[in-house]
Amino acid sequence: MGPINNKKLKSKKKQAMDVQSATTCSSSSLNLTPPLSQQQQHPSDWWPDFTKRFHGSLKESADSQTFESMFKMSMKTFDYICSLVKEKMMAKTTSLTDVNGNPLSLYDKVAIVLTRLGSGESLKWVGRSLNLNQTTVAQLTKRFVDTLIIQGLSHLEWSSTECAMDDIKRKLEKVGGLPNCCGAIDTTHVLMSLSNADRSTNVWCDREKNQSMTIQAIVDADLKFRDIVAGCPGRLTDEHIHKQSAFFERCKEGERLNGKKRKLSVGIEIEEYIVGSSGFPLLKWLITPYQGDMLSDSEVKFNEMLLKTQMVAKEAFVRLKENWKIIKGVMWRPDRNRLPLIIFACCILHNILIDMEDEVQEKHVFSHLQDLDYRPVLCNSDDDQNGLVLREKISAYLSGRSVQ
Repeated sequence: MGPINNKKLKSKKKQAMDVQSATTCSSSSLNLTPPLSQQQQHPSDWWPDFTKRFHGSLKESADSQTFESMFKMSMKTFDYICSLVKEKMMAKTTSLTDVNGNPLSLYDKVAIVLTRLGSGESLKWVGRSLNLNQTTVAQLTKRFVDTLIIQGLSHLEWSSTECAMDDIKRKLEKVGGLPNCCGAIDTTHVLMSLSNADRSTNVWCDREKNQSMTIQAIVDADLKFRDIVAGCPGRLTDEHIHKQSAFFERCKEGERLNGKKRKLSVGIEIEEYIVGSSGFPLLKWLITPYQGDMLSDSEVKFNEMLLKTQMVAKEAFVRLKENWKIIKGVMWRPDRNRLPLIIFACCILHNILIDMEDEVQEKHVFSHLQDLDYRPVLCNSDDDQNGLVLREKISAYLSGRSVQ
């Protein structure tokens, strides 16, 4: 399997819907209420029994605070996630048990997988701590991930309405002051430890001499992922990954960043765009900082405002990895065909927490932008003329100069 992105997962979702009828909704009108069948049981009723069966030492404190501390989400959000994956997780083919032969409920299964994804611990560790065979943990994780990236994909979509995009632009302008900006693009690495016998090891060796897989994401002001590419070898540059992405192709074809223009002054309008670091190419839809040591005051100001805007992507990666530590540490000889799917599932979970306005997340204290410290690499491509014009228009507008 090569790199995957939203477009590939949407195709996979469509194939699944052709087999069985399913109801989905757009990201602008998500129904976050569990179906009636799922409302018959509540996590607050299940949680004390779970702690007694799997965490004997916690049975005296089986309250909501203990739950929130363990899963970093509210019971309401947990219940919603369960509703998304219920049908597949409870299919007869997945009637798994703990080591004592006790059947696992839907909540048991989801809690086991979230423990695996959230702790980043090995299958063996999770199995031992939850009284399970590690093969059971592996099977549950695979089924959960495969189901979530189909049933939960509506949480990871590009905004399809003008109203929704206007809201994104307004919030991003509050962050960095850039008009008509639709998102910030950035990359991060998931570290791996691969076998020395693997002949493809070199392609996964990145510029910091780590073995890694790259994630590219476009993020809005709510720290929500709007577009994801996962599975690219760490050796590839940001420019290469972006130019090979479905998002790049859609922009070239006029299918993305083709919405309402912003009027700056009489006769001067700017198109929609996203912002990125100097590792990305300057394009008519992707604006990067000015380069050089002799920048004007307006160019310096523009760079500062762009950096403020791009920080939303960096902060989103920090939160992603702190909540879902399976992709934060060094993964020991992972299945590189499965890892992109795990990354996508974690990104969907990240977005669900935002869409649910989870109060536990609002109280959680995240470290201050301590993602992997990779040295910046400048893009070698020539600047796109349309990108140069757009950047100059924005820079002039922000500094109060007349826009040419």
